[in-house]
Parts: sequence; structure tokens; C-alpha cells
Amino acid sequence: MANKSILNKKSLDFLETYLNNAAPTGYEWTGQKLWMDYLKPYVDEFITDTYGTAVGVINPDAPYKVVIEGHADEISWYVNYISDEGFIYVVRNGGSDHQIAPSKLVNIHTKKGIVKGVFGWPAIHTRDKSKEETPKPDNITIDVGAKTKKEVEDMGVHVGCVITYPDEFHILNGDKFVCRALDNRMGGFMIAEVARLLHENKKKLPFGLYITNSVQEEIGLRGAEMISQTIKPNVAIVTDVTHDTTTPMIDRKKEGHLELGLGPVIAYAPAVQQKLRDLITETAETNKIPFQRSALSRATGTDTDAFAYSNGGVASALISLPLRYMHTTVEMVHREDVEHVIKLIYETLLNIEDGETFSYFK
Repeated sequence: MANKSILNKKSLDFLETYLNNAAPTGYEWTGQKLWMDYLKPYVDEFITDTYGTAVGVINPDAPYKVVIEGHADEISWYVNYISDEGFIYVVRNGGSDHQIAPSKLVNIHTKKGIVKGVFGWPAIHTRDKSKEETPKPDNITIDVGAKTKKEVEDMGVHVGCVITYPDEFHILNGDKFVCRALDNRMGGFMIAEVARLLHENKKKLPFGLYITNSVQEEIGLRGAEMISQTIKPNVAIVTDVTHDTTTPMIDRKKEGHLELGLGPVIAYAPAVQQKLRDLITETAETNKIPFQRSALSRATGTDTDAFAYSNGGVASALISLPLRYMHTTVEMVHREDVEHVIKLIYETLLNIEDGETFSYFK
């Protein structure tokens, strides 16, 4: 593939629309529809399941099946309790960070539409400095401007309504993408771009390719667990985000050294099949794609684990995108890393042979 920019205006317009749409865990379907509309010209058919995972398929009749996968859901909150005074208490839907909540605007999703609110916090003047409180899941509350519980309920808000942040897509300094939900809407975007490139470059694969946008990763890899049983793949290449560890307050001796702009991160972990991983690293080296390595103890914590241990064992690998400020509303990635992840997955697919078992014993 020529050494030129992979992303074009259509790509970036889709990315912005896709990111700005809310798709919290368990409520991913509007984002999935946007994703499928974008992917439609590049695939032969779609598979969807009961909980909303979407799969674009190329060569659906091929017996040998390769998955490339990201997850579609973003972290959020649920309404858990409404006080008599109209304040809303919450519980997590995924790994939402309570410490970033104060002073954030929120969207509460109701059958009547979006209800706007704010995570309030006592003014610095009024707080007791001798016992300074920090934000906790049981003391952060949402204020929708109501005086009573009934006022809140009349707006359509009830226990179980899902809550998201409205923060939208920005580009900083020309090449840093910033938004909530880059974890892992970027994965869905990057695998869609792989499908686009295969189509535009008229590449014919000798196997079935399943471009998979799984739901419910943030609460335990649940969507990948389900769809792996439906597809029954031979190979799975998963892409997710990982931590840029160069920002303040991160211990690199514990987290390793990973950095924006230095390329995709190839994972080393028990769930990562070594011969598949070696193919990926060799592909990167041959195509002069910069990459980094990360060692992960026991589990990857990504959908790789769900695919790897399904169906009696599936050769699986993880290619991650370095990201700053995970699970905040200002997640940040580097455009060049995004393009290099896309290129690495694309070139790896071109190097997978029909029927390859990646066996250690042949």
C-alpha cells in the first residue's frame, strides 16, 4: 500500500458523526446503524444478534473465517435514586470515573428525549478544609434544575435511565483526535477503514472476513463472548485502546512505556497466539510500520480474551491504539497511530493463508 494518508474527508466526517453519537453499554444500536451504513458499500452482507453486535461479512460462503474486531459501547451511568429534593444519584454502567464527574454536563436518555443536567459539587468556599471530601460514587449527584422528585419524574426521568456525557469530537494541534468514547469507537472505525481499503484496492481474500463491532465490552466482554459462538472463527485480530504511559502520575515501571505517535501496540499475553502475533510483527517490520510492545499479565482485559477462549480455542491477537486519559471525556489519540493500526491490520490480512492453523506442532 502506498505510503500516503489513509484517512480522507469521508472517513473523518464519518468518524466525527460516529463519535458524537451516544452509544452506552446496552444501548449501542444507533451507533451500530451509523457504522453499518458506512460499511455497507464494502461488505457482502451483515450479521446482527439479539443484543446488538453488528458484523459486516466479506466472502460469507468461505469455510475459513477471520475476524477483525472492535467494541462499540462507551461507559456511562444509570439513574439509581431520586431524592425528595430532586437530586439524582447514580451507579456505573461500565467503568465510569467518579472523580471526573463534578461540573460535567450530562444527557439523561428518556422516552421523552434527552434531559439535560449537571453533576453538581459544593463550591470551594463552603467545603470544610479539615475534612475535604473527594468525589465518590455515593456522593456525586445530578441536578436537572428541579425542586422535587415529582418534577424530575415528570421530565421522564426514572430509575434505570442511562446517562452519557455530551462532549464532542475535536482535533488538537492538527493530529490529535480528542473525544469521549474513543475507547473503543476508534476500534470500530479502524476496522471499517480496513474494509474500505480492501474494497478500494480490489483485494480478494481467500477466506471469509468478519468485520465485527461487538457490544457490551465495558461490562465484561459480553458481546464478543456471544458473537464468537455465532461466527465460530478460525482467527481473531482484536483492536482496542491502551494507555499512553508518558503523562504525569503513571508509573512506567508498572505500566510499561507506551507513547502516542510511536505506532500500534502489539500485545504479549497468554491469550495471544504466538504464531499469529509473530505474523503481525513480521508484517509490521516488512512494511516499515512502527510498532510498540506491551506485556500483559494473565488477561488482556479486552475482547481478545473472549475470542481466544471460545469454541475450543481461536488463534487470537491484540493490536492496540495508544490513548491518553482513558475513561474520561478528553480521551486522546494520534492520527498517525490510527492510520498505522489500519495499515497493520490490512497488511496482516493479506498475509493470512486460507486454512492456516497457526499450529505449534506442524
